[in-house]
Amino acid sequence: MAPLHVSLITLGVADLPRAVAFYEALGLVRRDKAAKGAAFFQAGAVVLSLYPRHDLAADAGVVDGRTGVFGGIALACNRPSRAEVDTTLIRAVAAGGRGLRPAQPTFWGGYSGYVADLDGHAWEVAYNPFFPVDPEGRLTLPE
Repeated sequence: MAPLHVSLITLGVADLPRAVAFYEALGLVRRDKAAKGAAFFQAGAVVLSLYPRHDLAADAGVVDGRTGVFGGIALACNRPSRAEVDTTLIRAVAAGGRGLRPAQPTFWGGYSGYVADLDGHAWEVAYNPFFPVDPEGRLTLPE
């Protein structure tokens, strides 16, 4: 059996066209535009999917919660420098995101800040000198 890996992350969104515009403003390119009722973006080795929140909850067999309430998960985007962390956070807020915590040095020796997308999904934007980012944007973990 193949080891577990993350291949796709789906975010439940309140307004699909608005969420698509937000992620496109951050530089993601929408793929499979023929798909109806969902949007897919290649995000490095992982696909980011946007799906109407109420439909996603029904598909999972759960009751939809309140938008913007922390659900115990944060997505992360590692950047190759502190300056790119700052630029990414600024772009996210300019696209309609909400700053949660400004970028600052971390206790673990990096630099990070948080922003929420239009539906309140928390994103950490970080520079980690111990996890280099390759030219494709993938992390390189130490042994």
